[in-house]
Amino acid sequence: MMRIVTTLTALALSAVAAPAFAQASLLDVYQRAMINDPVVREAEATYLANAEAKPQRRAALLPNLSLSANARNQFSDSVGGFDLGGGISSGDDRNISDSDQDGWSLSLRQTLFNWATFAQLKQADKIVARAETTYEAAKQELLVRVAERYFNVLAAEDNVASAIAAREAIARQLEQAQRRFEVGLIAITDVQQSQAGYDDSVAAEIEAQQTLATSHEFLREIIGEVITELASPQEELPLTPPNPANAEQWVQTAMQQNLTLVASRLATEVALDDIAIQRAGRLPTLSLQAGYNESTQDRLTTSISSTPSPACPTPPCRFTNGNVTRPDGRNWSLDLTFPIFTGGLNRSRIQQAVYQHRASTEALERVARQTERQARDAYLGVISLIERVRATQRSVESNRTALRATQAGFEVGTQTAVDVLASQNSLRRAETTYSRSRYDYILNILRLKQAAGTLSVVDVEEVDGWLQQ
Repeated sequence: MMRIVTTLTALALSAVAAPAFAQASLLDVYQRAMINDPVVREAEATYLANAEAKPQRRAALLPNLSLSANARNQFSDSVGGFDLGGGISSGDDRNISDSDQDGWSLSLRQTLFNWATFAQLKQADKIVARAETTYEAAKQELLVRVAERYFNVLAAEDNVASAIAAREAIARQLEQAQRRFEVGLIAITDVQQSQAGYDDSVAAEIEAQQTLATSHEFLREIIGEVITELASPQEELPLTPPNPANAEQWVQTAMQQNLTLVASRLATEVALDDIAIQRAGRLPTLSLQAGYNESTQDRLTTSISSTPSPACPTPPCRFTNGNVTRPDGRNWSLDLTFPIFTGGLNRSRIQQAVYQHRASTEALERVARQTERQARDAYLGVISLIERVRATQRSVESNRTALRATQAGFEVGTQTAVDVLASQNSLRRAETTYSRSRYDYILNILRLKQAAGTLSVVDVEEVDGWLQQ
């Protein structure tokens, strides 16, 4: 059985086979995640794409100047009658035409009045601000997501260590029970109970190893690499309540600064601007157009006649006619367009924008309520977890004392193997609960600051100082 456990441990470690690094702190993992996490890189690309709204909409108000050029050749060779002067030629006569034409033109277009374009330029600032806020919110979300998966790995490692310790302790108890049974001090049922406890501990260790491998995979999903050892919190954590120590003040800060909520407010303002933009479709537009063009046309026509005529007394005769022209031109115009009837298109677009604004308003209310709940819940979570950490720490000490007393009673025959197994399981649960409560305390501090919109790398650095480097 020991060989099986060792093999499973090796498999759990090899399941995360990838480029691995020895030890890293929370700050190290976050810095790698900022480079490698696809979610935050996608958010960055989305922000950069939306930031282009400002120059694109400004371009619609600036002059539009374009240059075009062309070159064309036209050749024709026709057979048939044609008039050369003094008579119609026969059908055997030919008329050959070769024409070359080239030129260029320069055109200018300038919008003088288009209310929709002006409104879109004003709206672009809000679009860029919303995109930047959303990107900053994604970075805060990454920080919390990294911390959650970081401490999930540590919790899984604690479970594995506890499972191994429990298995080893039960194995020693099983050996002791077998020896005592051999000398007739206990019944076979005590040995069987110890064996059952050992089998359960082996199963629990296998499950803990699997959970650890899965936790490593979740962390690798963010940073794209495996870290075999993570720095864990020091034994003494600074269990300090949030400052200010008032849930409503944290809620007020969150309602003003929470990045997701701010982005939702900007989305509502953008949707409101969309209504004004669509209504501008009913207004007239005025634009100026001007242009200049030059071209050259070279045309050569050759006629071959085989019919006698005054112009061709002795056929065959060849007549050639060529000319070169260089026309140029200038033009300008003021174009005023007033939409009178668009088949109901403008009305439909306005109504669509109104519905979209309504949807964004409801989304804002949903995010506001969610933000308030998250801020209050995170604050209460920090407060309760401070007491929970202290209580679970005392529970670990009490269970250790109880286990020592139970083992001593088992030695003298006043306690059974079942009592020892129950005490060992209680201690294991107390230890894992204590570790988990410490991790949850740190996570709730980060979640509280995320809800308030104040979470930054400085907070990661502060938490990093609580870890054993």
